[in-house]
Amino acid sequence: MQNDPNQKQSVIQALCGYIAKSGKAKLPEDVIIKAKHHILDTLAAMVSGSRLKPGKYVTKFIQHQGGATEALVIGSGILTSAINAAFANALMAHADETDDSHPRSRTHPGCVIVPAALSMAEKEQANGTAFLKGVVAGYDVGCRITQVFGQASLRKRSRSTHSIGGNFGAATAASSIARFNENQLGFVLSYACQQTSGVTSLYRDEEHLEKAFVFAGMPARNGLTAAVLVKTGFTGVKDPFSGEHNFFNAFSAATKAKPELLINGLGTVYEIMFTNIKKYSVGSPIQAPLDALLLLIEKHGFSFKDVQTIVVRLPDYGAPIVNNRDMPDINLQYILAVALIDGKLTF
Repeated sequence: MQNDPNQKQSVIQALCGYIAKSGKAKLPEDVIIKAKHHILDTLAAMVSGSRLKPGKYVTKFIQHQGGATEALVIGSGILTSAINAAFANALMAHADETDDSHPRSRTHPGCVIVPAALSMAEKEQANGTAFLKGVVAGYDVGCRITQVFGQASLRKRSRSTHSIGGNFGAATAASSIARFNENQLGFVLSYACQQTSGVTSLYRDEEHLEKAFVFAGMPARNGLTAAVLVKTGFTGVKDPFSGEHNFFNAFSAATKAKPELLINGLGTVYEIMFTNIKKYSVGSPIQAPLDALLLLIEKHGFSFKDVQTIVVRLPDYGAPIVNNRDMPDINLQYILAVALIDGKLTF
């Protein structure tokens, strides 16, 4: 892919400039309120997840890691390094599909960005305002990065949009809280690029453990690691988005990447405003058909005995994710059958 190097340079400059100023930026009141809602929603998901299998296993894992006592593992008395705490808390936040979702980037931003920001805020002894602004900045960058490549393009190549977006969102949130300058931010983004990973074989997981790792735990750990490395003094490539073997070339099909989408509207259009809070603890594409079914049952009073067939039509990006999956809470057929039999769906 041949792109104008000057355009890519302007992308890195604009992006680093935005993140560097995010800690002092004045946010609109509606953005502040929305951010508080998503922070509380994610904290609740962490608490809930701490008592589920992923939460129990990751707590056991962290107990054997040791390290600096910088941040708390939710649902326990364990103090560990900020990186370990972000990993554990993020994994908990996606333990049973109660976390938020951002449709146009196909990411679950809250379960990654909020735990990473929380751990960095504890490490840096930052105040609540710095924490909140870091979260907002994390959503802005994390939810834009997959749109650069197009979520459909990434999905066709079995790359996880969730881990890619979360990785950059976590790195951004942590960097905002650490008050890095533009030069440091280039290094952070470079280390985030090097840790970008995740393949969609995870959907064959039956118990939501590997899914929670790929969607949340791993990108939170990787993004925070990028920030902590630079905080320690690590340097590297200042602009991973331009020049030979750059990030856009590596992660896009020929001529398909749109780097300008990474910076369009930064500081005026806030991605957190386009993020949904779930009503049900099931995969995002199931939310609407499930709600429709339960509303129809409530209105017309029918039961499973009255139903022979259900036809569900979903957008192209949603259907493959939830069609007869091995995990019950992201299996559309299973969830609708349970709701029809029980007449409701509980946690």
